[in-house]
Amino acid sequence: MEKIVTNFKRSSIIESSHKIKVLVKDIKGKTLISTNNENDLIYPRSSIKIFQAIPFVSSNAITRYDLNEKIISLSCSSHRGETYHIRELAKWLNKIKIKMSDLKCGLHYPLNINAKEKFLRSNSRINQLYNNCAGKHLAMLSSCLVNNYNIKDYLKLKHPHQIEIRKIFEQFSETKINKKNYGIDGCSAPQYSFKIKDISKLLINLIKSYKNNFKNSYETRILIDSIIKNPNYIGGSDSLDSIIMKIANKRIFCKGGAEGVFLFVDLHKEIAGVIKVVDGNERAIPPVTFDLFKKLKIFNKKQQTEFKKQYNFQLKNHAKILIGSIKTNIL
Repeated sequence: MEKIVTNFKRSSIIESSHKIKVLVKDIKGKTLISTNNENDLIYPRSSIKIFQAIPFVSSNAITRYDLNEKIISLSCSSHRGETYHIRELAKWLNKIKIKMSDLKCGLHYPLNINAKEKFLRSNSRINQLYNNCAGKHLAMLSSCLVNNYNIKDYLKLKHPHQIEIRKIFEQFSETKINKKNYGIDGCSAPQYSFKIKDISKLLINLIKSYKNNFKNSYETRILIDSIIKNPNYIGGSDSLDSIIMKIANKRIFCKGGAEGVFLFVDLHKEIAGVIKVVDGNERAIPPVTFDLFKKLKIFNKKQQTEFKKQYNFQLKNHAKILIGSIKTNIL
């Protein structure tokens, strides 16, 4: 058992502390790192979008609507609302010929600060494509159209497309989803809680599927290959998952989720990790991910340096004065 805590120090005093739940296993099921929280239930939120996208690929919507790899990557994304995201999403909407109002994900401003400022200066009107889950919803709708499913209630638990998604979750996690584990996500789509050990199983089977040793290999290879070739389209220029995949150079697939969730698989080492910040504060994820990757020898020294260029773990105030540090302790 390991105890993992990310501390935020001001001078030499710990000002804030974040407890982290972690489980890392290899493809054979051997536990590499554990905080002994395997049976804790968590909502993985957006970190599991790749599994929600598998029925989309199975539906043949990619061929039917001539969708490119950037769009395929967006089907699993929590995009940051940057110009290139909105451009590809608009193409997708036009290809499937539905109304903007058919997307039931809701509205919010771009998550990227620069993109938000640019949008506000443009005096444009916000629409559903700026929602970070727009790609997931367009994937669901595209699949429904190909399968002749009703698109008016595509988010209902009993809708045939949602039933297909639950079958994928149960197949990859090798566990049944209990009705008490049902929830509603921020974008109004169904969300399910899983034990951490079951999320680990999802990821291990994802690696096996990618290596042609599990079901839905065709779908997982299309999704992962599209994402690792176009990492900015699953998140954005300032998104941790996108940054890590760029540094890893097609070796790692990873995805973050709200409330301090981060999942990763190393396709070469064949290991999978689940990270959950107990208090949900996402600022703890970059330092804990960095230290886990270092401990697991996932990144070499050059890659560690590139990571630190993006996430400096020294704390500075608005006047650029050094006032503290961010450090993860793995005990």
